[in-house]
Amino acid sequence: MESIYGDHYDKLMAFKDSLKEKIDEMEKTIEAVYETNIIDHTMVRIKSAESVLKKCANKGIVPTPDNIVSNVHDVIGIRVVCTFLDDTFKVRDAVRGFTDIKIVEEKDYITKAKSNGYRSYHMIVRNEDGYYAEIQIRTISMDMWAALEHDIKYKKDIKVNKELITAELKRCADELASTDISMQTIRNMIYGHM
Repeated sequence: MESIYGDHYDKLMAFKDSLKEKIDEMEKTIEAVYETNIIDHTMVRIKSAESVLKKCANKGIVPTPDNIVSNVHDVIGIRVVCTFLDDTFKVRDAVRGFTDIKIVEEKDYITKAKSNGYRSYHMIVRNEDGYYAEIQIRTISMDMWAALEHDIKYKKDIKVNKELITAELKRCADELASTDISMQTIRNMIYGHM
């Protein structure tokens, strides 16, 4: 079966793999500098055909392979999950130092969370071939909240008040953000500012 990405598929896979290698190498470098591992885990994916078709429909994009790779900037997705809050910004700064990609856009939802409580740092990057990827950097608690919020949001047969669920999710997001700050403070007290 032919990929929705057509002739671009192999190059997208190569870009995805090269970004993962860069992040793995960056992790080793940062670990050597700070003598601790700041990344809990990294997830990498190429958007499924179903997901990319839905996104194209929402954005009014005719879903040809060329249109998809030119206009859907999160075809390649990389999520870097860090242990502590400050680590997210260390990873961001390291990504800014990658020499063979261009940062097209950055959105800081850590410093300024979305209204629903979502927190993460997003970077859209592009390589020399013109392919895009989205890198999301977040803490373990931010990642847990986003996964649970996604599951709840897309559950079809919710039988309780959605406004109540939204308010409770926002409260949980705020509590987790407070916990991230507290954990960062404890680490700084133990190890000094890293």
